[in-house]
Amino acid sequence: MSDARLRIEEAGPLTSIQDAGRPGWRRFGVPPSGPVDRRAFAAAVGASGGYGSAIEFSLGGLTLVAEERAVSVAITGAASATVNGVEVGGWCVVTLQPGARCRIRESGGNWGYCAPAGRLECSEWLGSSATHLIAGLGGGRIGEGDRLTVREAHRDVASVDIPLPADGEPFTVARAVLGPQQRYFTPEVLCRLTSEPFAASARFDRMGMVLDGPPLPPERIDMPSEPAMRGALQIDGDGRMSLLTADHQTTGGYPRIAVVIDPDIDRLAQLPAGSAIRFQLVEPEEAIALTRAAAADIAAWLDRVKTAARRRPSLLTANLADGLVVTRRFSSGAPPWPPSAR
Repeated sequence: MSDARLRIEEAGPLTSIQDAGRPGWRRFGVPPSGPVDRRAFAAAVGASGGYGSAIEFSLGGLTLVAEERAVSVAITGAASATVNGVEVGGWCVVTLQPGARCRIRESGGNWGYCAPAGRLECSEWLGSSATHLIAGLGGGRIGEGDRLTVREAHRDVASVDIPLPADGEPFTVARAVLGPQQRYFTPEVLCRLTSEPFAASARFDRMGMVLDGPPLPPERIDMPSEPAMRGALQIDGDGRMSLLTADHQTTGGYPRIAVVIDPDIDRLAQLPAGSAIRFQLVEPEEAIALTRAAAADIAAWLDRVKTAARRRPSLLTANLADGLVVTRRFSSGAPPWPPSAR
């Protein structure tokens, strides 16, 4: 293994380096940060070897060029890619040879991930490379002309399709727990939250997303600052609702009418502008049970993602015929390596 370098030719304004986040600092005013879509991030990291960091991108996409040495990358989330003009799609692992240009564009959502098969060299803050984008702390924002070094880079990760999450049906209902500041709203407004439709908007960043829909005006906004959390549905003085996401503030003086349960937060943040969404209230006990069940399903799915990731065999263990690589069965009974489609 040796180091590889990726040169950034183009990057949208929300492109940054992320790891899984820095929990445990909210009491000091520091949000966890980390990926907006935690499932897609974890899949990219798992499929590329589990090195812990990835590039997160959104509007404007990402174009990178492999320099000096080849390196494999995993692409997940709302993304579709081409390599040297050849379409490879999304949710896949590809190997970039030296000089190869990979163009990734957001597709079907808002947030995508590109995880190299190696350790991204970047700065850390409070023990994490998760970037708090507004503050610029952590691994950092990525822009045109930057060069990223991938330590101990692998170029032999087999090109595969990454298994998709099981819940592939359209996401139209987000479950939420009422409160904690429901006392600031009239019964009529509380009813409007679940009886009328809302829609994702194009106004989003790593702090949150504005949701279009009927106004939900609070009776007053003179509340003292109280803790805020990921998934909270915050209402401003004009009755506009916003979903808080990865870089959310840790306290705030606007009331939170409800909190989306954890399995639905990132799916809501991924909805393209104009997508309709309704809210369904659940009791806290049900929210806990749903979250635990979803966590178990995600863990099992990520195990399948990691199992699908594998190294390509050396040519010393392969027969070459007409440009195809057909791997021999080993005496140990190891499964054969299928020819790659990429």
